[in-house]
Amino acid sequence: MTKQTIIAAILLLLGVGLAQAANPASKSPWMSTGERTSQPIGHYEFCERYPAECKIVSRNTNALKLTPKLWQQIIAVNDSVNTRIKPATDMEVWGREEYWEYPVTAGDCDDYMLEKQRELMALGIPANTLLFTVVRQPNGDGHAVLTLRTDRGDFILDNLDERVLAWNKTDYTYLKRQSTANSGSWVLIKDDRDILVGSIKN
Repeated sequence: MTKQTIIAAILLLLGVGLAQAANPASKSPWMSTGERTSQPIGHYEFCERYPAECKIVSRNTNALKLTPKLWQQIIAVNDSVNTRIKPATDMEVWGREEYWEYPVTAGDCDDYMLEKQRELMALGIPANTLLFTVVRQPNGDGHAVLTLRTDRGDFILDNLDERVLAWNKTDYTYLKRQSTANSGSWVLIKDDRDILVGSIKN
């Protein structure tokens, strides 16, 4: 068990929200989302190959009730995927750009994201709490992470960081993510935090 897992479990047992404990002066520990928007091309093509995975409709869109046991499982999956899968570009692995696919031994950010969602869903965590998310890095590059929606805030599983952080403790600009109601739909994210980043066209 890692030090982060132990600390997180203690905070949960004390009934302290992780996001609030980490940054009491921050804005909401949950992302604010807006209107429906376009799917990333990689996800659209993924849905063509795996249609059942993009037709999950959730009537109950409640956040996951986080417990110390669940937190340990989430940390373990994040660590396992980040360790097992080696970083490589889509061109290196698949021979084309923006190809979202479950990784075998190597992959890029979206492949890590897919695998983490699959393994966490296999543990019984609902699809509507495990959302593909597109962000912008401080250098302006696009990136993909997995958002975990919980009753204590939104957390980010990222192949570039071994930690599972509250979304408002990361330095990304959040652009859009899967809808909580339909796994084939995406919505805009209203990220009004003060982060100094380069701008790109949406």
